[in-house]
Amino acid sequence: MMGRDLTGKVIAITGASSGIGAATAVACAKAGMDIAISARREDRLQETAARVEQFGRKALIVPGDVDRDEDARRLVDRTVGEWGRLDAVFANAGYGLYGPIADTTDGQARAIFETNVFGTLRTIRAAVPVMRNCGEGHILICSSAVSEIGLPMYGLYCATKAAQDSIASALRAELAHEGIHVSSVHPVGTRTEFYDTARSRSGTHEPQFNTPAPLVQTAAKVAQAIVRCLRRPKPEIWPQPMARLGLAIVTAVPALNAMSMRSLMRKRYPRVDKPSAAP
Repeated sequence: MMGRDLTGKVIAITGASSGIGAATAVACAKAGMDIAISARREDRLQETAARVEQFGRKALIVPGDVDRDEDARRLVDRTVGEWGRLDAVFANAGYGLYGPIADTTDGQARAIFETNVFGTLRTIRAAVPVMRNCGEGHILICSSAVSEIGLPMYGLYCATKAAQDSIASALRAELAHEGIHVSSVHPVGTRTEFYDTARSRSGTHEPQFNTPAPLVQTAAKVAQAIVRCLRRPKPEIWPQPMARLGLAIVTAVPALNAMSMRSLMRKRYPRVDKPSAAP
C-alpha cells in the first residue's frame, strides 16, 4: 500500500540549496507536494526550484540562515501565507567540522552547535504552533548515522548529531498526543558538498570521503526514504540498513566500539595519533 496521499501537501525544507535538502525537495515534488525551500545561497535555491517545478509543483524560495530566529519564522510565515498550511518541515541545514577535539576552539564549537542544533530548534519552534493549530504535522530532523558513535576527528559534528537525535526522541513523545509525528533521519556518508564544507570550515585540506564503498549512498536515495516516511511516518529513517545493524552492535558493546574507533584513528590519521616520545 502507498500510505497517505501527499498530493497538495506542503513541506518546508532548510538547507535546500544542495545535497540531501535539494534532493528531498525534488523527491517531494515528484510525490505531488508543494515546497518552500530555504538556505543562504539564493542562486542555488533557484536551481532547486527549477528542478521542483519540472514536476508541476510550486517552489517558494525563502532565502535565510537558520542561525537567525527571524529567518526561521519567515520561512514558516511565508509558507503559510502562500498555501495556508504547513504539513511537514525538514530541519536539514547543517555542516561538518574536522579536527581533534582538544584543538577545536570555543568559537568553532559554538558555531557548529549554533547551526546544527540551535538551527534545528529554531525551525521546530517556528513550525510547531502552526501544526498544533492544524491538529497534525510531521517534523523531520536530519541527524546522521554518527549520532550513535563518536567518530575520531569529527567529534564535535557527532555531538551535534547526537543532540539532534535526542531532541527528536523527546519531541516525538511530547507531541504524539497532538497528532504531530517526529522522525530523525540517519544517513551514512553521502556524496554531497559535505566534505568540501568541512574542509572550508575547519581550515584544512584533510577531511576526505571516508565511508566504506558498500555503504555509500546518494542524496536521492536518502530523499526517497524521506518520502516513504512522509507517506508512512516512523520514528527513524535509516537509508542504509547495514549501517544501522553495525552501529547497533558497537553501541551495545562499548569495548568493541572503543577498539574500533582507536583502530580507525591509527589507520586514517597516523600523523595525529602518534605516541609521545619516551622521556
